[in-house]
Amino acid sequence: MYINRLKTELFVSAAAFIFAYLLSLSGYYMLSGAVLIAAAIYLMVLHIKKSGKLSDPAAYFSLSWIGGVGVSALKLSRLQSDWTIRSWLSFYLAYICFTVAYELFKEFKQGKAADKSAAAGNRADDAGMAVSEVSGFGLLSAINIVMLLSIAAFILEALLLKYIPLFTVDTPHAYSYFHVSGVHYFTVSCVLVPSLSVIYAHYFKDCIKNDIRVRCSLIICLSLSLIIPLLLVSRFQLIFSVMLAAATYLNVNGGNPGFSLNKKSISCIAVLGMALIAGYVFITYERAHSIEYLKGIFEIKYEKLPIFVTQPYIYIANNFDNFNMLTMELKEHTHGLKMLFPVFALTGMKFTHPELVSFPLYVTKEELTTLTLIYDAYYDFGIPGVMAFTLLLGLVTSWLEEKLAKGGFMPVTVFVYSQIMFYLLFSFFTTWFSNPATWFYFTASLAIGIYIKITGRLFNKRL
Repeated sequence: MYINRLKTELFVSAAAFIFAYLLSLSGYYMLSGAVLIAAAIYLMVLHIKKSGKLSDPAAYFSLSWIGGVGVSALKLSRLQSDWTIRSWLSFYLAYICFTVAYELFKEFKQGKAADKSAAAGNRADDAGMAVSEVSGFGLLSAINIVMLLSIAAFILEALLLKYIPLFTVDTPHAYSYFHVSGVHYFTVSCVLVPSLSVIYAHYFKDCIKNDIRVRCSLIICLSLSLIIPLLLVSRFQLIFSVMLAAATYLNVNGGNPGFSLNKKSISCIAVLGMALIAGYVFITYERAHSIEYLKGIFEIKYEKLPIFVTQPYIYIANNFDNFNMLTMELKEHTHGLKMLFPVFALTGMKFTHPELVSFPLYVTKEELTTLTLIYDAYYDFGIPGVMAFTLLLGLVTSWLEEKLAKGGFMPVTVFVYSQIMFYLLFSFFTTWFSNPATWFYFTASLAIGIYIKITGRLFNKRL
């Protein structure tokens, strides 16, 4: 099954990229982008239809990556220029390598499962921990600990920096400067709380229903976890926390919503969506970025386009043009140093050995510094680096999906898998896996899992 699907993916993606490339060479940018966007939607639907899950990571990557390239190929901004052949190859090979690794691993595991099915019978898999009151206590206390650490770090940063971004006046970059090295990772760890709460609510519904202390604890933690991004005026942290929670919800329910679509559920989704949009607009306003200021930065060719169209467009499109700048201007690869930045940042080596991280950033404009998933992989090793990185990412994603399918109480697995799904969905945005915050979140996820196990052992329970 996976091999047949892979053949379709290879054919559709190759045809779309070749056709889009030829159209772009001829100056038909709108048609070039439309071809890739159509291919992205088709491949996304194909993945979801075959897997039967809304939380299909390959579907997310198809939509985000090929769709993102398509949006950028429209070239609606004067900042954009024709891409080099290295850029086109990198964009195509990134998708193909991820897809091949992802699908072939699934085919391999399916074959092994068929070989062992007779011997295994219906034996319960021991990959997941048992759900117990102790594991519930461990997870709930972990949620409270993460929230307390986030609040303490936020207060410390506010005291040291002597301001809170939300309460500044006419300071467009207040959030960027609200950053104490080492401490800020703990401040923004509040974004993990909604997802952890979703996991707790799924496995321990009765505890929430029967214990008012549990309900109050979760409500307080959830409220504070959403207030901090507002105080930081961070749109990304707000979106990340909400969408990571949504991805986690899908994953703990087998990849699909655990409810039927009716008037009540649709109304709830609509209200939550409107609240998220309201929070986004509020933060944008509080950032003191005027429409004239933003239009001046974006340099959109069609000035009549409203800001709510041009802003998301440039956040998607310009990242691929930043990558194109890299392919044109990079004189020498960094042979692994760029992607090792999290190691240098989290260990403090970037302060003691600044030469390890002092590499120029190639972008189309100083204010537009967001990148793509493969930017640092190309910076390190060129096209071979892009291929190796996306192959590895495809393997890891498929392996985590297979582990999650085994069932059991696996907060770490579902938590990390949900994070990777988010990074794939926003693959156009930045170099997630050479970002120190990403590895801090992964480390926090592992620490939470260890904490739950230790809690169980202390109470002499099998988790």
